[in-house]
Amino acid sequence: MAWSIIAGLVGGMAFYPRDTHMLKKTHTALLGLAMAMGLATTHAAEAKKVDVLLIGGGIMSSTLGVWLNELEPDWTMEMVERLDGVAQESSNGWNNAGTGHSALAELNYTPEDKNGKVEIAKAIEINEAFQVSRQFWAWQVKNGVLKNPRSFINSTPHMSFVWGEDNIAFLKKRYEALQASPLFAGMQYSEDREQINKWVPLMMQGRDPSQKVAATWSPLGTDVNFGEITRQFAAHLQTKPNFSLKLSSEVQDITRNEDGTWRVAYKNLKDGSETETDAKFVFIGAGGGALHLLQEADIPEAREYAGFPVGGSFLVTENPTVAQMHLAKAYGKASVGAPPMSVPHLDTRVLDGKRVILFGPFATFSTKFLKNGSYFDLLTSTTTHNVWPMTKVGIEQYPLVEYLAGQLMQSDEDRFNALKEYFPDAKQQDWRLWQAGQRVQIIKRDEEKGGVLKLGTEVVASQDGSIAALLGASPGASTAAPIMLTVLEKVFKDKVATPAWQEKRHQIVPSYGTKLNESPERVAQEWAYTSEVLQLDTPPTIGQQRTAPAPTAPAAAPQSNPAADMAL
Repeated sequence: MAWSIIAGLVGGMAFYPRDTHMLKKTHTALLGLAMAMGLATTHAAEAKKVDVLLIGGGIMSSTLGVWLNELEPDWTMEMVERLDGVAQESSNGWNNAGTGHSALAELNYTPEDKNGKVEIAKAIEINEAFQVSRQFWAWQVKNGVLKNPRSFINSTPHMSFVWGEDNIAFLKKRYEALQASPLFAGMQYSEDREQINKWVPLMMQGRDPSQKVAATWSPLGTDVNFGEITRQFAAHLQTKPNFSLKLSSEVQDITRNEDGTWRVAYKNLKDGSETETDAKFVFIGAGGGALHLLQEADIPEAREYAGFPVGGSFLVTENPTVAQMHLAKAYGKASVGAPPMSVPHLDTRVLDGKRVILFGPFATFSTKFLKNGSYFDLLTSTTTHNVWPMTKVGIEQYPLVEYLAGQLMQSDEDRFNALKEYFPDAKQQDWRLWQAGQRVQIIKRDEEKGGVLKLGTEVVASQDGSIAALLGASPGASTAAPIMLTVLEKVFKDKVATPAWQEKRHQIVPSYGTKLNESPERVAQEWAYTSEVLQLDTPPTIGQQRTAPAPTAPAAAPQSNPAADMAL
């Protein structure tokens, strides 16, 4: 461009013989200007080189950034976020339920097998993962990375609340099964209305006295503001000279360099300027946007996946009188015929420094992959590689699609009536509807079925470990710390094996490598440590846990239901 401008200037000038000397001087000057402009252009276009590039400014990318800063403080890092600040999408406190998912109350993590036995393996897995998160956050508080634990985590009892004979029978059976694990110590079960009224008076006032109800209550539950954690992590990283944050910057292209590094081109949405960065390792932690970016990188592993977007909305009250009457995250059971993702819960939240109550979720459907995304997201993510898996899942999961369509038809009155099942005395004027974030569930190619809707989250990485992405949603933010450990183990195998990394990880997560479920002593130790540092309520005493009897025959696995893991 510089040369074309110069050529235009020269071509437009008229020169005469007597001006030969001036012509020479002019040509010399213009040549010098052109060279200067050319050199400047070349310099500006030269890609910045970093060790790590993080795409997305949410809880996942920021957690990985903190992990890597702990393990390799000399590595250079850059974070690119398309919005004007970090934690403005799914990680934002208002765009999720804020549950510290640890399977204390979520009934979908304890399915029944075909013989009616309650399986607790998934619940143990989720709970153990959350203990890693607690330890990770505690370490960051001790070292000044996170400030004031009450700003991002608060003790909030977790409850399961049901009615109807079959549901009550299941809840009691679930409670008894969980007694075999020290991770669920302190949980109480009751069918006594007076006791339940002490736990959740707001849910019992105005309730039909003839209605039989049952509940479990655990003091170990938490309400977590993942947006606040993200902001504090990002603020800490910005104090490091080898870290840079690029806001309002949207990734346009991801290409492989000859030397095996990745060139990421992004555009500033404010001024239109374009930048390129070469990175040895790229992590795509862009929530619903991760699939598109992974496809842009064009690694073979990306061709295995498609996405199914699911959104959620909540009824919210900020009435302080109402909010002070409820201190719990009370999870119910999905109604007959509805998928487990529709499990309603009445949640205490601490947002923007005040207590509010959320009720929901009400499932929504949009072709957007992000709350601030495009309605063309679903279409543009469809490729020749994933269209068949998507079609097969669409057929297999048609009841889910039908359910989502029905949810879209709900009126304000329908949603309020759903609320009154949990809060009989609710007044409609106290509540407003809030659209939460979008989640993209994984659809993966399957040799047998063509395509399956996958549970949870999945780390997808190139064969050489130079680029990785996190796909999927639930339980998401609650387990960001252990998920990012999985990323490290997958892409930095050699580093993970070194004594230095091993020692540091054990320092940050004391229980690393330990099956807490098998060690009541370690559970008690970690609870005491994290509760003190995070300013949480004193944990319960772990008594003599019942041991589950050894099965006489292999236990029948519960039938897989991918929708069961769609926590909103």
